[in-house]
Amino acid sequence: TNQSQHAPTHLGMNAAVRATVRVGIYTGAKVYFVHEGYQGLVDGGDNIKLATWESVSMMLQLGGTVIGSARCMDFRAREGRMKAALNLVKLGITNLCVIGGDGSLTGANQFRKEWATLLVDLVKAGKITDDEARKSCHLNIVGMVGSIDNDFCGTDMTIGTDSALHRIIEVVDAITTTAQSHQRTFILEVMGRHCGYLALVTALACGADWVFIPEMPPDDGWEGHLCRRLADQRARGSRLNVIIVAEGAMDRAGNPISSEDIKKLVEKNLGFDTRTTVLGHVQRGGTPSAFDRILGSRMGVEAVMALLEATPETPACVVSLSGNQAVRLPLMECVQVTKDVTTAMAEKRWEDAIKLRGKSFENNWNTYKMLAHINPPDTKSNINVAIVNIGAPCAGMNAAVRSAVRIGIIQGHNMLAVHDGFEGLAQGKIEPITWTGVSGWTGKGGSELGTKRVLPSEYIEEISLTIAKFNIHSLVIIGGFEAYMGGLELVQGRDKYEELCIPMVVIPATVSNNVPGSDFSIGADTALNTITSTCDRIKQSAAGTKRRVFIIETAGGYCGYLATMAGLAAGADAAYIYEDKFGIRDLEMNVEHLVQKMKTDVKRGLILRNENCNANYTTDFIFALYSEEGKGIFDCRKNVLGHMQQGGTPTPFDRNFGTKMGSKAVLWITEKLKEVYRHGRIFANTPDSACVLGMKKRALTFQPLAELKEQTDFVHRIPKTSWWLKLRPIMKILAKYNISLDTSEHAHMEHVIKKRVSMPAPIGAAHQIVMKNTCTSQIV
Repeated sequence: TNQSQHAPTHLGMNAAVRATVRVGIYTGAKVYFVHEGYQGLVDGGDNIKLATWESVSMMLQLGGTVIGSARCMDFRAREGRMKAALNLVKLGITNLCVIGGDGSLTGANQFRKEWATLLVDLVKAGKITDDEARKSCHLNIVGMVGSIDNDFCGTDMTIGTDSALHRIIEVVDAITTTAQSHQRTFILEVMGRHCGYLALVTALACGADWVFIPEMPPDDGWEGHLCRRLADQRARGSRLNVIIVAEGAMDRAGNPISSEDIKKLVEKNLGFDTRTTVLGHVQRGGTPSAFDRILGSRMGVEAVMALLEATPETPACVVSLSGNQAVRLPLMECVQVTKDVTTAMAEKRWEDAIKLRGKSFENNWNTYKMLAHINPPDTKSNINVAIVNIGAPCAGMNAAVRSAVRIGIIQGHNMLAVHDGFEGLAQGKIEPITWTGVSGWTGKGGSELGTKRVLPSEYIEEISLTIAKFNIHSLVIIGGFEAYMGGLELVQGRDKYEELCIPMVVIPATVSNNVPGSDFSIGADTALNTITSTCDRIKQSAAGTKRRVFIIETAGGYCGYLATMAGLAAGADAAYIYEDKFGIRDLEMNVEHLVQKMKTDVKRGLILRNENCNANYTTDFIFALYSEEGKGIFDCRKNVLGHMQQGGTPTPFDRNFGTKMGSKAVLWITEKLKEVYRHGRIFANTPDSACVLGMKKRALTFQPLAELKEQTDFVHRIPKTSWWLKLRPIMKILAKYNISLDTSEHAHMEHVIKKRVSMPAPIGAAHQIVMKNTCTSQIV
C-alpha cells in the first residue's frame, strides 16, 4: 500500500492501509509499504518495504498514519518521478495505491500518464534493461480520498471527515455546558479553507444560529441580519448563541470573514459576552471513529479489486462511497468537478457551487437554511401535529424531535408532545411544545419525551378518543421495531376507528438498526462507536500481558448489525450473529484459527457475540469453550456490554441524521395533509398516508407501512434482507480466514464489488485470482 500524500494525515487511513495489505496478501499479491509519501517513492531504499499480515495488526485504533506522509517537492519534477519509476521497476511493482487529497491524486495520474516515456528514458540511460521495461510496461493506479474537509467531489464522505466531526462536537459540547451558567455567544472556527462541509454539518449537529461557509457567502447587509437573529434568540429565552465559521469564510465581494471580525461586530452592536475558539489541529487528532474505520476498510478492499481488474484501457480510478454503496469513479472526472467548484466560487456562481458539491451537501444546506434562517409565520395553519417516542430510548431521538417541532412551527402548525409512548397517547399525556422548548436538544442522549415499549393494540379505543379530544391531525412516531409495529396496528385500526385516518410517519430510531424500510436507524452509530471504543480499551487493557482472547456480547436483539459492524471497526476475529447461521464446526474452526494466530507476534483475540445469535451457544458457553481449548496457549475474559450501548451523547452522524429525518418527515406530512383535506376535514386511509421514512442506498424515501409487511420477519423482529450482511466476508478475510473455497461466500464478495460507475473493466479476472490464489502481482 502506498500512502503518498502532499497533505497531512487523516484519521481512518490506517484502516485503509490495513485492509489493502491484507486483501492484497489474501489474493496472492506481494504488498509493499512506501514510507513518507512520494518522498519515499523517490528516495527508495529502506523507504519501500515488504508488508506482512502482522505488520498491520493493532493499528485500527491508531490516529495519524503508521507509514508516514510527507509533502514532496522532488516528485513534482520529472527527474524525481524518473527516480520513483526506477525504484518501482527494480522491485517489479506495477500497481500503486495512493491515499491523499486531490493534489496527491492528480500527481499520481500524471505519473501514470508519463510512465511509458519515463521507462524509455531509463532504458536510454542504461538504468534498466529492455526486458525490465517490458515486464513493467504499464502502471495501474487507484486512489482513496483522505481529506477531513470532505472537499473531494464524487464521494459522500472522505476518510477522516467523520472523525474530525467527532472532535469538533466534543469541543462544542464542552463549550455549551458552561453556557448554562453564563449568557454567552460562542464563535467556533473549524477547518475548511475551500470547503464548508465540516462547518455546515457542525452547525446542523449543534443547532447553531448561523454558519459561514465559503460556497455560499451571506447576502450583503448580513451584519444587521445576524445581530437581529441573535437578539431574537435571546428574546425567546435562549441563553446561548452559537456561530460556526469555516476558516475560508468570505463575503460576497470575496473579503475574508474571520471569527475575530464577528466577535467585534457582536460585542459592538449587541454588547453580548462573546468568546471565540479556533479549533485548528485538534480536528485531526484522537482515534478514528467507527464510521471512518469501516469506510477505510471497505475502500481498501475495493482498491485492491480495482487494481487487480485494471487494464491499460481503464482510467485511473478512485474508490469512494455513495450513500452506503462502494463505487469506483474515474479519478480525473472527480478532480475536474472538484476544480469546477473552485471556479464556480471564483465566478460568484454560489448556487452552482452548492450543487456541484453533491446531493448530500445540498440537503444539509437546505435543512440548515430552514432551521436557522426562516422565522415562524404570524398566520397559523390550525393543524395539530403530535410527536411520540416509542420503544427503548436511544441517542439522536431528541435531535429528531427538535427539528420536527421547529420545522412544524415554521410551517405554521401547532406541535404537541406526547409523553410516555402509546400509553401516554391513550392517557392523554399531551402538551403543546414550543420553539424554545426544544432548544439544546440536539446533543442530549436518551428521550426527553419519555418512551415505553407498549404497543397500541390494547389501547386502540382510548387512543382514538385522545386523537379526537386533542384534535390531532397527524402523528410522527419516532422509535424502533415497536414504533414500526405500532404504526402497523394503528393502520389496521383505521377500519374501525375513523380518528386513526390521519397521516402518520415512522422515523426509525433504535441502536439495533432492525427497522424494515431503512438501511440505518438513528442511534445505531452512537452505539457502534461505544462498542468500538470499548473494544479498543478492552484490547489495550491486556497490553504487556500474555496472550489473551476477549469475548464480548453486544446488543441488537436478533439483529447482527452492531456485532458485524463493530467486528469490522474493532478488528474482531469472529462475530456470531443470528442471520449468519453457525454450528459446532464453525466454533471449532474459529478456536483453531485463534490458536494458530497466537503462535505469531499477535497476542490479542477479539470475539463478538450478538445477544440473541443462538439460544444454546450462549456467551457463557462460548467463553467456556475458548477457555478450555485455549489452555496453555491463551486465557479468556468476557464482557457483556449491556445498557451502556444505549446511552451517551449522540454522535455527529446521529445528530445530523436525526435532524434531517425530523425535518423531512414534517415537510412530507404538510404535503400529505393538503392532499387528504376534504370538505373541511382530514381523512387519510390510503396505504401511502402511513409510511416509514428510511435511508435506502442513496436517498431518504417514504415507504407505506403496509407494503413493508412482506419484508419483515415478525418473530425475530428483523427485516428479511439486510445490506450489511454483504460486508461479513470482508471481516472474515481481514481476520485471515481463507474463505475463498466456499462458493456461496464468493457470490457475496462479487456482490460487494459489483456496483460500478463508468468502469468497463471485466470483473471475472479478479475473481479467478481470489479463487485460485495464484496471483503474482505486486501492490505498493
